[in-house]
Amino acid sequence: MTPAEPASLLECYASGGDGDEDESPYETRASPETGDGDPAAGPYVGQRFPTHDAAYEFYSGFARRRGFSIRRHRTEGKDGVGRGLTRRYFVCHRAGSAPAKPLAGAAQRNRTSSRCGCPAYMRICRVAAAPPEWRVTGFSDHHNHALLGQDEVRLLPAYRVICGADRDRILMFARAGISVQQMMRVMEFEKGVEPGNLPFTEKDARNLIQSFRKADDHEDDESVDLLWLCRNFKEKDPSFKFEFTRDANNCLQNIAWTYGASIQSYEMFGDAVVFDTTHQLSALDMTLGIWVGLNNYGMPSFFACMFLREVNQESLSWALQVFLNFMNRKAPQMILTDQNMCLKEAIEQELPSTKHAFCIWLIAARFPSWFSADLGERYNDWNNEFNRLYNMDNTMAFDLGWNDMVNYYGLYGNRHIASLSASRNLWALPYLRGHFSAGLNASPAVSTPINVFIQRFLSAQTRLANFIEQVSVVIKYKDQVGEQETMQQNLQDISLKTTSPIEGHAAAVLTPHAFCKLQDELVMAAHYTSFHLEESIFLVRHHTEAAGGCSITWNQRKEHISCSCQLFESSGILCRHALCMLSTMNYFQIPDLYLPVRWRRIQPPHHKCLNGAPLPKDVASERVGALQSMVTALVSEAAKSNERMDLATHEVSVLLSRIKQPVSMHGSDENARRLH
Repeated sequence: MTPAEPASLLECYASGGDGDEDESPYETRASPETGDGDPAAGPYVGQRFPTHDAAYEFYSGFARRRGFSIRRHRTEGKDGVGRGLTRRYFVCHRAGSAPAKPLAGAAQRNRTSSRCGCPAYMRICRVAAAPPEWRVTGFSDHHNHALLGQDEVRLLPAYRVICGADRDRILMFARAGISVQQMMRVMEFEKGVEPGNLPFTEKDARNLIQSFRKADDHEDDESVDLLWLCRNFKEKDPSFKFEFTRDANNCLQNIAWTYGASIQSYEMFGDAVVFDTTHQLSALDMTLGIWVGLNNYGMPSFFACMFLREVNQESLSWALQVFLNFMNRKAPQMILTDQNMCLKEAIEQELPSTKHAFCIWLIAARFPSWFSADLGERYNDWNNEFNRLYNMDNTMAFDLGWNDMVNYYGLYGNRHIASLSASRNLWALPYLRGHFSAGLNASPAVSTPINVFIQRFLSAQTRLANFIEQVSVVIKYKDQVGEQETMQQNLQDISLKTTSPIEGHAAAVLTPHAFCKLQDELVMAAHYTSFHLEESIFLVRHHTEAAGGCSITWNQRKEHISCSCQLFESSGILCRHALCMLSTMNYFQIPDLYLPVRWRRIQPPHHKCLNGAPLPKDVASERVGALQSMVTALVSEAAKSNERMDLATHEVSVLLSRIKQPVSMHGSDENARRLH
């Protein structure tokens, strides 16, 4: 007897036969008018099914609509006659009681059972017929618990299903190091469902990934042939590049690779790069080196990847040479690395024209382990003071403040402070002003998107046997997400904070990422005043200051600005001092030279050439560049008044509607004449 059965059903449960026993007067009867197996109705005594699985599926569908799930509870057969299974019971998922936990042994999770002795059930028996069939001989739909709504019942384990296509996609994302939360959001977007409405939960996805990780634990990643993987990928993608070296024993020593899309991205955004060599891949006992930068929308841009057996000056020089070969010998303006003296010497030798700096966020990541024990409760105050000094305007103020900080916190003799002080010209922002970094060394906070990007390569789910392919998946995924974010940024309403025409002009030309940085400077410019000292020299300082300030050189004929703070030279964003001076000179637009292409609303290179397909001729770079120049001029002119903006918006809308439709050659020529 099942614990879910009421006592009044004992006689019915005890009866024998092949399904021809008398039906109990206590069991629910339903009219068969809707027909056998009608999914719109519930089960009824006498209902027939061709198989017991068909009966289970019918009852399960009914249960889901009602707000519960079912499970197979008990099977019975005829002993001694070899007739196999003759009776089955299906019960509510809350039938029975929780099994008793062992008194001793392994620790048990203190989890409340959902079983409450619910009496709802359906019994089917096999009927000897030609062909054989199963008949409902008992059914009760009485529950001793509340039933669930449709938004809750779908979360029951019985209804959470990961189909084959979803399973493959989850595992692909996991191999690429994408978090479960991110993959759920992407799959919701792909399926067009509301958040939380996938047929499975994050827990189900994690369990699936974990099961495959356990199945793969026995595989020996040491046997992975990275060279074969690169050659295999090269066959599929001719734009893929790789180089390698072998040691004296003919074993793989170093290997590096990049993708065609990454080379395109570097062409536009390779002015400042991070070469991160702080990660060790224990499975191969090799150091992983990753080259990344920032695109015009402030998103990470992947350039190249490499494994190094030994991290010494020889291997690092090889890494730098290979990277230059990948990127057509185009050296970056700045390279940011960890505090590695071997790498410092290699850069001096291989990249003599490139400014080398230590990456502030790689340094700051070690601060807790370096200083928290010594400083205790004062650590946060010290960290805030460090950040204040880091953003000083000049080296003299930095040095004075640094000495005061060391004295105040009693850090004399601390070897980490001594090392930082000795190398301050390589990491302190006042010493790096004037060297373009695209904002990569602006503050430790800039590391967040790049660190998230890099962690996808280092995910515990990443399998070395698919590493080359996985990196390409990461890039494709990042590009898909990046395109969506770019579209959202372009479509969002930018809030203007001043009445300056300069602000409207900049908002129309720069990406939201770059514009927000310039907008901050423009807001602060209102607090500054300018003094015309000589024909081309201005002094700009805060209105509360009686002395000091920044010196600006201004060539009006060439519209050339040079400020002593060197913010533009460092970041490509015009400083508050120059903006104050332009306002004084009655400028309503920023000179074109100070709206660099690097930060304009030009779509980043799409990572869609991983299959090696060449770009079509009608989108050749020179034609795209010409069109972009025309669009920039259009935006600049339209921003001068509301009437112009309305006219430009209307005409561009008409033009876009025509471009999206197929037109004849005659129509194209006519449109071209109208544009001219």
